[in-house]
Amino acid sequence: MDSLPDLPSRYRVILCDLWGVVHDGYTVFPGVVERLRRLKGEGRTVLFVTNAPRSPGIVSRELVTFGIPPELFDGVMTAGEAGVAELRGRPVGFMGTEADRADLVDRGLSLIEEGFDEVACAGLTEQRPEVADFASELREWAERGVVLHCLNPDRVVIHGSQRMVCAGAVADEYQRLGGAVHWYGKPYPEVYREAYRLAGDPDLSEVLAVGDGLHTDMLGAALQGIDAVYVTSGVHAGEPFPSDFGRRHGTGDWAPIATVNSIGA
Repeated sequence: MDSLPDLPSRYRVILCDLWGVVHDGYTVFPGVVERLRRLKGEGRTVLFVTNAPRSPGIVSRELVTFGIPPELFDGVMTAGEAGVAELRGRPVGFMGTEADRADLVDRGLSLIEEGFDEVACAGLTEQRPEVADFASELREWAERGVVLHCLNPDRVVIHGSQRMVCAGAVADEYQRLGGAVHWYGKPYPEVYREAYRLAGDPDLSEVLAVGDGLHTDMLGAALQGIDAVYVTSGVHAGEPFPSDFGRRHGTGDWAPIATVNSIGA
């Protein structure tokens, strides 16, 4: 269907993805603000759960600059926040942009340039936007036994009309080289536990996930045992929900309750 249908009242908590569902990295998609206003008017709690490596505060402020009023969402949880909670208090290496670095330092991480046995990976850089650009570092870290902490398990996002490689693709290559990876964000449980806490620990039957990522949003919902809506206009560019999803992921006959092109009203 083209847009999100009216939802049963039992879904009092909405865990909504951002990139590819709410915005494209530049602008909010048509009808999204109206949809959020309707969800809040129905008395639902709306939480944005994103695999961004940045802090919830930065993401919240970005949403407001995009034109989403703060009263239309109840909180933000990020993959980066889950990772920072794990790494705070010990020195680690770093991979990502200078803006990522500043954000992690502001949140209390001690980032060092050499002699580390763990590295916080927030993503690639503008100057080195492909995984292959970091081949020598990844090989050297894997040989030394460095643990890579992936603060954004997304592999790619569509930024406007451009494809951007994310930290998840780095972590995939690092595992291929034999390196150890700790993952944060969807589909892993820590980010959901924190989202439930922010929502007042609802019964899982009251929770609905909305997202465009098969391997993040949909798999995370399936593993959590919560219902979900699959948005096809995002990262998978119109790909239908796979008929063999349950077989490939061990999630039985789980499937989203709806497949839509957009959540716009």
